[in-house]
Amino acid sequence: MSIVRLGVIGLGNMGKGHIGYMQRGEVKGVKLTAVSDSAEPGQLWAKENLGDDVTLFADPFVMMDSGLIDAVLIATPHYSHPELAIAAFQRNLHVLCEKPAGVYTKQVREMNDAAARTDVKFSMMYNQRTNPLYQKLKDLVDSGELGEIRRTNWIITNWYRSQSYYDSGTWRATWEGEGGGVLINQDPHQLDLWQWTINMMPKRVRAFCYFGKHRNIEVEDDVTAFVEYENGATGVFVTTTGEAPGTNRLEISGDRGKVVIEDNKLTFWRLRVSEREFNATFTGGFGAPECWKCEVPVHGTNPDHKGIMQNFVNAILHDEALIAPGEEGIKGLMISNAMHLSTWTDNWVDLPIDEELYYSYLQKKIEESRNRKGVKA
Repeated sequence: MSIVRLGVIGLGNMGKGHIGYMQRGEVKGVKLTAVSDSAEPGQLWAKENLGDDVTLFADPFVMMDSGLIDAVLIATPHYSHPELAIAAFQRNLHVLCEKPAGVYTKQVREMNDAAARTDVKFSMMYNQRTNPLYQKLKDLVDSGELGEIRRTNWIITNWYRSQSYYDSGTWRATWEGEGGGVLINQDPHQLDLWQWTINMMPKRVRAFCYFGKHRNIEVEDDVTAFVEYENGATGVFVTTTGEAPGTNRLEISGDRGKVVIEDNKLTFWRLRVSEREFNATFTGGFGAPECWKCEVPVHGTNPDHKGIMQNFVNAILHDEALIAPGEEGIKGLMISNAMHLSTWTDNWVDLPIDEELYYSYLQKKIEESRNRKGVKA
């Protein structure tokens, strides 16, 4: 194979955005040969904006069977991601999936199992993994420069969304349409980076999700969660769509210092000796390890979505290692599901979560929503 023939499923804002940089030739080794959208607006857009060499399908499964594509990019509503990915795997097609991997881990685990039965490439569109800031943080952790992780804190409250945003689609911010709110829609990148940069998943979660606190919606728009890790470290995650001005501040404390990412800068407060060593040898009454404030240079720009796309194409053509393996999409979603489940049960939730219990609660929320709206199942 000298070029990857790609089909895009879903012609909403994300699908159109991906098509745009491919049409501009910003990704090498890929050619858009087909698109699929079941809705009339998407089909009309395709007819008006794509040439004759791109075939339009109303049915994604027909597109998968057409022989016109080698890989698919899935950019549809959340619930459909696993179903479409599994169908592609069954046809031996490579898959690049938009975030989130799905709505609940039970369906995503089925998707991962299907991927494991093939030799195709499977990637998630976790484009923030290509951000030099987070790559540098991960390097500091992986190299041992930060020492053992002690505490993680992420305040990510700059996801402001107005009521008009939610009113723009009846599927938005509903259990049936999206499967959640700020955690499933806005925060998948942060939840992924939270575990990816430190190489640790929480051991257990205690969360407080507030549903429709700031907006007239049925899902969560304000969350504060506390997590514990296997090594004794703790973490806090705070997010909302109803705060202005918002904050985006990630702080990781380790045995050898502290890293803060804020305002697109990475600052490292580096201890000359580890806290553990200082505590074991210091004999004075008051004191602390000597600390240097280091403005860590971060080189390069974030290639963003097209960086993940290029990596996906290179993986297919040249067996390049994936930046965001698709199987890892379940990790951030597991944390999100745990936060919901902790709130619903008013208790701690151990990870991995009870997937059947989560699914049963989700179905109850969907049914309650239908009853409120007077919709028959």
